[in-house]
Parts: sequence; structure tokens; C-alpha cells
Amino acid sequence: MENFEYRNPTRLIFGDGQVSQLKPQLESLGAKKVMLVFGGGSIKRNGVYDDVTRELNAAGIEYVECDGVEPNPRIETAERGIKIAREAGVDALLALGGGSVIDCTKLIAAGIPYEGEAWDLVIGKATPKTVIPFGTVLTLAATGSEMNSGSVITNWKTQEKYGWGSPLTYPTFSILDPKYTVSVPKDQTIYGIVDMMSHCLEQYFHPAHAPVQERMTEGVMKAVVEAAPKLVNDLENVELRGTILFAGTMALNGVLQMGARGDWASHNIEHAVSAVHDIP
Repeated sequence: MENFEYRNPTRLIFGDGQVSQLKPQLESLGAKKVMLVFGGGSIKRNGVYDDVTRELNAAGIEYVECDGVEPNPRIETAERGIKIAREAGVDALLALGGGSVIDCTKLIAAGIPYEGEAWDLVIGKATPKTVIPFGTVLTLAATGSEMNSGSVITNWKTQEKYGWGSPLTYPTFSILDPKYTVSVPKDQTIYGIVDMMSHCLEQYFHPAHAPVQERMTEGVMKAVVEAAPKLVNDLENVELRGTILFAGTMALNGVLQMGARGDWASHNIEHAVSAVHDIP
């Protein structure tokens, strides 16, 4: 297999009621004022928003909001988040949602201290030198963004969608409570399952000789194949939700990619297509 180094600094906090860890995690960052980043408002319907703000209030941590993050997060949304965060003087960010919200938060975190255009960071014109620390409360099993440094951002005006990342853009911590994913509808649940399976397959097919990684990948895939058909017919099953949630994290937190880079052509094709047609 190829030479590799591996380090993942994200603290993964998994299980029922783990939102209670939010207070000590933010306090460990010295956070006094955070910005909540979220999407279309589902977190206010499924209880996540109430749980999170209750923890923040108990910790005496102020917060502002940046909502409206799209399923394919736009550069304009990240720029708006950067502006809100700068004006409010926040010292930490908290992504409440799925991969799109987390991806957008990563660019906001890197863009706040950067003096140029945020799109520079996406296209590689500039490299982050420092970022605002951020954590996540995950509500969708799919991208693995909760435990990796990658981010995908869309520029709708130029019809471009690119992946980017930095060693600095790992979440400091990620809270994964399976019950927060129970309200995800059937179609979105399936999209997430397809995404994590694609991550496994893209890493599985490679020219290197990496038998340990290949067997681990097969194990994640088998767990998904066994759980997924049951879950789509029993969407409120918390145990199955937990299996799929953890599988999504393991599929793209770097473990399966040690010593073998994989293909990723399918993802690049999807980026090009959804930059034009805005598909999941």
C-alpha cells in the first residue's frame, strides 16, 4: 500500500442524550458567543434547536444565527455567514444539520479571518492560515463531513461546484444522537445511504494493495446493506438509525482511505451535474 499519515482531531460524541456534552465542549474552547448555522428550519421542528439553545443558555453562552443553508450550499450563503459572524464578534461556530450545513460552516470558519474572497479558499487561490473553531450537532447520516476536513461549495453564478479542505477545517467536536435523524424523510434517508455507499465504493476501487482497508470497507458496506432496507421501511427505528449514522461517519473519516487514495471520478461527475441542475 502507499505511504500515509493519519490524524483526525475531531472528538466524536455518539449516543442518546449526548447534546448534554455541548456545554463542556464549548467551554473547553473558551466560547463566549457562538453562531448557530442551520438550514431550512427542520431543527426547530424536530427538537434539536430547543435542546441546543437550552444547553447554551445553561452555559451562559450568547448566540446569533445564520439560517437558510441550501442542500448544495452556495458561496453567497457562506459569505453572508462570514459577515454575520464578523459583525457579531463570535468566537466559535456550531453547525446544526447535515453535511451541507457543516460544509458551509467550514468555509465560514476559514473565511472569517481571511481578508480576501471566500471563493479563493474553495478554488485553491488561497490557503487558510487560521480558522474559527467549530463543532457540529449532526441531523443527517450521509456525507461524513462531521469527522473530516472536506467541504463542497457551489457557485451558482458560474455553475461550479468544488470540493476543498484544509487540515484546519476538521470540526473540533461532533455530537451524533441517532434520535435527531429519526425525522429525516424517506427520500433524504435514501440519498444519504447512497452517498455513504458511494464513499465506500470510491475508496474500495484503487490500484494499491491494501487488504486491511479493503476488509474494513467491506464491513461498513455490509452493515449498510443489512440495515438500509429495514430502515427505509421503519424510519423511526432508532437502533437502525444509529447503525446508518455511524456508517456514514466511518465511510469518510479517513480510516478507509489510509494507504489507498481511491477513484472519486463519480463524485466529480456529480459535482459538475449538480452545479447546473441542483440535484441531491
